[in-house]
Amino acid sequence: MKIVSNKFYFLIIFLFGIMDLTAGNGAGSGPPSPTQKGQELVPPPPPPPGLPIDDNIIYLFIIAVMFGVFIIYRSSIKAKTTV
Repeated sequence: MKIVSNKFYFLIIFLFGIMDLTAGNGAGSGPPSPTQKGQELVPPPPPPPGLPIDDNIIYLFIIAVMFGVFIIYRSSIKAKTTV
């Protein structure tokens, strides 16, 4: 077995640490209050249109199952021919 260098693991831990620092929990931050002095209250923009994201989820599931069967079948053929 090849011994993997720990540099990769240190890089991943470092990136997750940076992500934690930049994302934070948002304490004390957020949008300013809508009623500041000298400004009028602006109505919020209209909500985005409700687009369905799961119309064809059944077809995607069927394709995923067929692809999984194909991969398993292909790997079993390779395993049998390398004897």
